Amino acid sequence: MKFLGLLALLLVASAAIADDSSSEEEAGLKEAEECTPDTVCELPNCRCSSTNIPGGLQPRDTPQFVTVTFDDGININNILTYRNTLYNRRNSSGCPAGATFYVSHEYTNYVIVNELYNQGFEIALHSITHQTPQTYWFEATKEDMKREFGDQKIQMAHFANIPYESIKGLRIPFLQMTGNASFEIMKEYGLEYDCTWPTTSHTNPGLWPYTLDYASTQDCIVPPCPTASFPGTWVKPLVTWSDLQGVACSFVDACFFIPDRADEDAWYKFILTNFERHYLGNRAPFGFFVHEAFLSAFPAVRGAFVRFLDLINNLPDTFMVNSHEVIDWVKNSVPIDKYKAQGCRRFNPRACVARSCGPLNSSHNGMDYWMQICNVCPRVYPWLGNPLGQ
Repeated sequence: MKFLGLLALLLVASAAIADDSSSEEEAGLKEAEECTPDTVCELPNCRCSSTNIPGGLQPRDTPQFVTVTFDDGININNILTYRNTLYNRRNSSGCPAGATFYVSHEYTNYVIVNELYNQGFEIALHSITHQTPQTYWFEATKEDMKREFGDQKIQMAHFANIPYESIKGLRIPFLQMTGNASFEIMKEYGLEYDCTWPTTSHTNPGLWPYTLDYASTQDCIVPPCPTASFPGTWVKPLVTWSDLQGVACSFVDACFFIPDRADEDAWYKFILTNFERHYLGNRAPFGFFVHEAFLSAFPAVRGAFVRFLDLINNLPDTFMVNSHEVIDWVKNSVPIDKYKAQGCRRFNPRACVARSCGPLNSSHNGMDYWMQICNVCPRVYPWLGNPLGQ
């Protein structure tokens, strides 16, 4: 992930942070208090930010979760990679392996989103517009976040014909935090967790998911970060990788000092080195955050990725899961044997009566679009303020 305009954002971040307390007061928000040893914060509804393993478990008894995520639109090109690398995988427990797709709206094929959901993968939100410049997200208000994510949840459920309540998570474009704005709207729209916030300071040991009942101790890499209290709202941190020179990278395709992209063995070793930091440490969830275009552009990297998935799908204490499943486990943090005994996740596949709609005129740029959907064709191309194109 490339942080466009990051330097400019950092130059004004201090001014934004200085305004936080007054903004919270105006919005009726409560400033988050420090979590101390005397703080009452107990699972399943509250967890202070910490590298401690939930439930007081020892590493050897803790499931090692691996969360594979892909960002941006879903289309007829990238679905080929997903079918070839993810479909029909199972963990050593016998349960289907998971992955999470943070989906943006423009050019997305909602028939394929329905297919991914029916394969048991998690569908999450990545905004309606995914627009540039990055300062749009830096300056976003609560109302902006409602239009980008609250409305997108309605849009996603409608056009892909998937359950509204199944959409639990979001990731903001460019990993650009919006201060309190995005977290303000989450509870209203039934969004349980955010997976936007990178950490470079809590990687060894890694930071486990936590709630925002109390002030976070996570480093703020792409400010502004939240300062208010949001009880029961979860953060799933992006624990960064280290490249070959020890430089942190949030996304695999954003690592700078990397092996030759044509050397599959070197890439496999690179992936394992980052995985082992978690597996041999406190077993904080290991994230493989990547854009599909990187895998399709470099077959050797894709080959190393597949070899890694083959490995972890056969480890008895490692589980490739949807991001939301990690949050569920933290709430009820049981050891490996009890976790396996719980059985596999259940969901009801949803039918899709596929329709091709278009040309649909868009008010935001005057272009005509075609849409593949599982519902009635919209009148115009859906966009901000009109997520269903009515």
